[in-house]
Amino acid sequence: MANSKKKALTTVLIIFLTGAAMLATIFGFGGENNGRSTIGGVNEKSVSIAYNLPDSVSFAGERMPLENFDTRESLEREIITTAYRHSSTILIIKRATRYFPAIEKILKEYNVPDDFKYLAVAESDLSNMVSPVGATGFWQIMPETGREERMEINTEVDERYDVGRSTKFACEYFLKSYEKYGNWTLAAASYNGGRNGIDDQIEIQKVKNYYDLLLSEESARYIFRAVAYKLIISDPEAYGFEFDKNDFYPELKYYEVKVDTAVTDFSAFSKKFGTNYKMLKLLNPWLRKPFLSNKSNKTYLIKIPVEGSRSNFINDN
Repeated sequence: MANSKKKALTTVLIIFLTGAAMLATIFGFGGENNGRSTIGGVNEKSVSIAYNLPDSVSFAGERMPLENFDTRESLEREIITTAYRHSSTILIIKRATRYFPAIEKILKEYNVPDDFKYLAVAESDLSNMVSPVGATGFWQIMPETGREERMEINTEVDERYDVGRSTKFACEYFLKSYEKYGNWTLAAASYNGGRNGIDDQIEIQKVKNYYDLLLSEESARYIFRAVAYKLIISDPEAYGFEFDKNDFYPELKYYEVKVDTAVTDFSAFSKKFGTNYKMLKLLNPWLRKPFLSNKSNKTYLIKIPVEGSRSNFINDN
């Protein structure tokens, strides 16, 4: 019996040591390994390191007061959280090359700082997300708020799903908030906390600086989360993410057709342009039904993928 127990314990020990060695090989514990980890796009060094903050950080040209411990630690929290949120952050970095060019163009047209594109990441991970309370799209717009700003939102058309239209909505909000507060940081924070919420806290606390205001958890983290995405997307390798140029999602290649009448069947409509219903809906997620009544004969611009674009989504425009 003693020998049997000894053999069993030896077997268990061998299995344990073998498993530990395999984990060390995969994750790089206890030795040097300069290759990529088995987690796609993540450098092995990211498994166990804390990241140093840059000496100077800004949002929309406005300096973050990193000399304040609460500001510094708030940014550090978001960098660590984002850098170790591997799968989601990898997808965000890959999506950025697809969607940022269109967002950047609109921000420039409205004279809104380029850094505001990172708010779309903080809002929705650059996806047409729908929140539990009904906020929808890249910019998480509530239906009543969108309708107040003349967005078309109904069972057939929902412009909140259109990146271009929803970015214009966001820009109009940012400009009104900037006019009210006189700085871009509070203008950005008001998109999350609402102008009334920000106004209430300014009145209570008698300060008008975002970094001096005590806000709700979500609003207090909002700018820091956006800046963390700015730092990581701008320099992924510095935060443990490694990509080849072919890893990034390219822009979608399409042209637009004007439609000012009803469309009874988008499947048949798609075939007329050499594509299919699925591809049409991927490029036009704001079309919510397989038909369009269009009783008012409104003119819509519908994106059509160019020939062969399913395998080559690079936009030449």
